[in-house]
Amino acid sequence: MRAARITLIVVLVLGAIFVGLDRIAVYVAQNKAASQAQTSEGLTDKPKVGIKGFPFLTQALSGKLHHVTINADGVAAASGGRSVQVEDFHADLYDVKLSNGYSEAKADRATGEAKISYEELTKAAPDGITVSYPGGGATDTVRITGSYLGTHLSVLSKLSVVDPKSGAAPNTIQLHAEGLPKEFTALGLETKLRNQIDFTPELTHLPAGLGLTSVTTGPDGITIKFGGHGVVLAG
Repeated sequence: MRAARITLIVVLVLGAIFVGLDRIAVYVAQNKAASQAQTSEGLTDKPKVGIKGFPFLTQALSGKLHHVTINADGVAAASGGRSVQVEDFHADLYDVKLSNGYSEAKADRATGEAKISYEELTKAAPDGITVSYPGGGATDTVRITGSYLGTHLSVLSKLSVVDPKSGAAPNTIQLHAEGLPKEFTALGLETKLRNQIDFTPELTHLPAGLGLTSVTTGPDGITIKFGGHGVVLAG
């Protein structure tokens, strides 16, 4: 019985040591991955990387991580050479395969979402245009206000994700006015007016294989969802 108790104590101690080493290893791996992501993607702040599942060491040795999460701010969106900031960027990566001495990583599947405030979205708009929430529980429209030819303008604009098969840049959002005031259309100014108020912000710095799937509006800004398969994270 004494030998059995000694064996049990040794096993428990070794288990505790393994757990401690495992947690240290995952902390180091998370921190290194976050630093590399910040450098390679030019982020203003270091993202938070979480490697889920236990134990980490056996996952690393097998070359496959079951679930990795990324939370970041400072991801960029661009439109017409203008850069805006994306808030609350969150991604879930599943079955991340590591190869080439851990210098390459590819996720079998990934999902996530990010937010852009109306203040930031206005920065991506043409000069003189303000983007805001129209109210009324809208989920796919924003209000565009400004002036054109000295006349005040206020129209509803519908948001949608542009199909990359259309030839547009990947990961692009389209804002398209649903209706234009008659005082402009009657003068044949529809095309010129649309060139002023319709625009297409593009979400940049997304890993290869990750694409936008939907965009919705709310009181605090727009929420973009994305997903993909075979998402290249490094290498």
